[in-house]
Amino acid sequence: MIKQAYVQPDDKPTPALGDVRDRIATKVAATEGSTGLKRLACWLQMPVDSTFKKMMDADCKERAKSVGTLLSGEGGLFTPADLGSVISAPAAWAGIDKALKAGSAVYVNGPADHVGGAQSQFTTGFHVIVFLAVGKDADGSVYYLGLDPDVSATTESREAWKTLVKGEPETKPEEFTAPKSLGVVKSMILGEGDTGFGPLVRKYYVDTTAKFPRIKRGV
Repeated sequence: MIKQAYVQPDDKPTPALGDVRDRIATKVAATEGSTGLKRLACWLQMPVDSTFKKMMDADCKERAKSVGTLLSGEGGLFTPADLGSVISAPAAWAGIDKALKAGSAVYVNGPADHVGGAQSQFTTGFHVIVFLAVGKDADGSVYYLGLDPDVSATTESREAWKTLVKGEPETKPEEFTAPKSLGVVKSMILGEGDTGFGPLVRKYYVDTTAKFPRIKRGV
């Protein structure tokens, strides 16, 4: 699994944290839909309730395409070649860096147990996330700022979801009102404050010298 960490206030990726946050906030607020479920399903891969025993869908591929397109600049969503079979991993990641710095979101497809979160309900086959920026820590470690719509992905994302439906443990997402859905999406992706990010946005420390593990097709 790719090493992951949460965003820190002093992180300085390209594009800048504030720019990425503003881009997300604008697109989330503009998401169409008279029902709460439509907005939720656009941005989140959700459990049917707070027990996390079952997820509403496994549509990570189409969701990543949609979200990535919404969050891309004029250059549009960048979809790299299969990262498990590229001839040169460093060259592939150089292309990804270039796209990110130009304002495109990047569609990242890989084995579910490689690109997903430690607590994800999705552990076999593939999973797709979206990268939005590239940066470097003080120690020189390169990271990619990624959005993983999977609410089940980490302990923190699960706890955040439970807090949002606190007092209504069996509340179904399809029953959320439109205003509530907006608040839920913002909390999960952007956090509760006016700066920073929620638990679905994380730093990914990719080994850019190596190909991704192969996806086990048909699993």
